[in-house]
Amino acid sequence: MTKSTMNPGPITLDVVGLELNAEDRRRIRDPLTGGVILFGRNFASRQQLTKLTADIKKLRSDVLISIDHEGGRVQRCKTDGFTHLPAMRKLGELWGLKSKSTHPAESAALAMAAATACGYVLASELRACGVDFSFTPVLDLDFARSGVIGDRSFSRDPQIVFALAKSLNEGLGLADMANCGKHFPGHGWAEADSHVAIPVDERSLKEILNEDAKPYEWLDLSLAAVMPAHVIYPKVDKNPAGFSSIWLHSILRQELGFEGVIFSDDLSMEGASVAGSVVKGAELALNAGCDAVLICNRPDLADQLLSKLKVSKAKQSESANRLNRLMPKSVALSWDELQNEAEYQHAKGLLKQFGLIQ
Repeated sequence: MTKSTMNPGPITLDVVGLELNAEDRRRIRDPLTGGVILFGRNFASRQQLTKLTADIKKLRSDVLISIDHEGGRVQRCKTDGFTHLPAMRKLGELWGLKSKSTHPAESAALAMAAATACGYVLASELRACGVDFSFTPVLDLDFARSGVIGDRSFSRDPQIVFALAKSLNEGLGLADMANCGKHFPGHGWAEADSHVAIPVDERSLKEILNEDAKPYEWLDLSLAAVMPAHVIYPKVDKNPAGFSSIWLHSILRQELGFEGVIFSDDLSMEGASVAGSVVKGAELALNAGCDAVLICNRPDLADQLLSKLKVSKAKQSESANRLNRLMPKSVALSWDELQNEAEYQHAKGLLKQFGLIQ
């Protein structure tokens, strides 16, 4: 596909199983579709995953194939040679380890090297199987309050979160994969799980900007995409962040100067129910500043969106331009080529040396 025909739509949806069925194919071909997100149910083996991603690209080469693959308990591909990556908290714990050196910065440097290695292994293994993009890293602070975030967070300290996320992003980038900071402006304080409830964070805007939002501000141009939280911050807006033009336009775009892609979190989650119907939720999210909306685990709702969502040509063009920037620019190594690559072997060796992988 030439650049002029790379025209992804604003809807990212999923597929049912290990191979495409007729309904999956119809949805992927729809001009409103711009991405396919994969889950654990879509993975049985590397060979099967590679065929699935190739079949998706045959239908639409401009569709971004994504996955939630962070390490720890959020890793969709776990067998058939995929490296079991550590939870991000493990990298944060490395930061403060006492080392033989008397220099306090040594553990920080080692943690950052490990984070870069993590990003490289994560991205290069996925890309070898045809996956373009992973929704990582988590930038939420670990206030020891949110069970759904927990050890997915690097640290309670925004400076450590920033430094390790930047290092992880560098590793992703070395394998030609973009990054996605989540969940803006922060899901670490709200205790409820937005998959099954509507979390509320009662803190002031100043508190949130001075702590939770700092990694987004500091990462600045190195952040390619952002996913907002399905959390309501009533002192700022009555709408959850993903449906709030205050959070997405006024703060993220204007104050923080973010120019990348904004993805809504999954519109089928309970945290999105305050928006009403799925079509209403998608309209609210896009009008608030999202470029793409996710709808997962509900093919019936995906069909509603594809048949009823109205998006202006100007909005679709702006979003497509941003989404195209997330596409890998290079041809990925095959799995066998990757196993023999010096950088990959070095990155895995480093993670083994730190006891982060087997």
